[in-house]
Amino acid sequence: MSWLIFALICLFGWGLADLFYKAGSDEKESNTHLKIAVWVGFVMGITAIILLPFSESGLNGESLIKNAIAYLPASIGYIVSMIIGYAGLRYLELSIVSPVQNASGAFSVIAMAAWFTINGAGGSIIEEYSGLEIFGTLFIVVGMIALAIVEQKISNAEVSAHEAKGLEKFKTGALALIFPILYCVFDTLGTAADGIILDEEFGLGLGEIDVLVLYGLTFFLAGIVCYIVLLIKEKKPYNLFERSQMPKAAAAVCEQFGQIFYVFAMAKEPLLAAPMVASYCIVSAILARIFLKEKLKASQYACIAAVIVGIVMLGIADGINA
Repeated sequence: MSWLIFALICLFGWGLADLFYKAGSDEKESNTHLKIAVWVGFVMGITAIILLPFSESGLNGESLIKNAIAYLPASIGYIVSMIIGYAGLRYLELSIVSPVQNASGAFSVIAMAAWFTINGAGGSIIEEYSGLEIFGTLFIVVGMIALAIVEQKISNAEVSAHEAKGLEKFKTGALALIFPILYCVFDTLGTAADGIILDEEFGLGLGEIDVLVLYGLTFFLAGIVCYIVLLIKEKKPYNLFERSQMPKAAAAVCEQFGQIFYVFAMAKEPLLAAPMVASYCIVSAILARIFLKEKLKASQYACIAAVIVGIVMLGIADGINA
């Protein structure tokens, strides 16, 4: 199956996950982000255990530890970025948070290209991609960065307009923008590390199933830590299966679903897949408009249109190359 199909499936899976993340976030509950992390760790841990016999490491403890160390930079980058992102959803609208934090897809391409070039693979990479693929990627990158800038300006304007009314949500709005910005930084590191680790020709060539297992087990450990922190803070065990926690469960399942296809897309074409997958923020923005009734401005639609044009160009290029 083409990397493009994998990336598209991931794009819609993660866009839907964002919708459930927002639905499961309560700005009045300070521990919401920890509870989401527990659910994501739980789902990813189960998936990792199921996939473990099919990984290259298998049940070989020494090989598993060696690969876990190799994948640790990506794991840490992703887990830190995601928990920060969950915290930001308490204060900001999904249509603002997702585009700002997923500008990481653009920056990770620059980081990966720099790494490959330093390691002598720059010329091969340039020769490998057609003009249509390069321009399609540029449309996605520019559209995502522009959307992030537009969203930040909109958020700042809303804060200024409402802070005089004493609304807590908008009092913390300007400060809350630090969450998606920090997410962007850590996710850039994680995505760039993923591209390098997964790439079979120029990277470390770690197997896709291995990556799913290692990331899942690492997030499972992070989920256990979050569960213990919740137990200490709330003085009672967190009940994952309360009805009110089901949006968090749905978000975790969609996250894992998207993660599976993300890994296979990145293994095949990291430089093309990274910005395309990160453009799931446009799916998040559209779903937020439909289901959460968040309003979008003409400038936001223009940015979304640019990203869609880029995706169509990559689709045409992939069809030509098939």
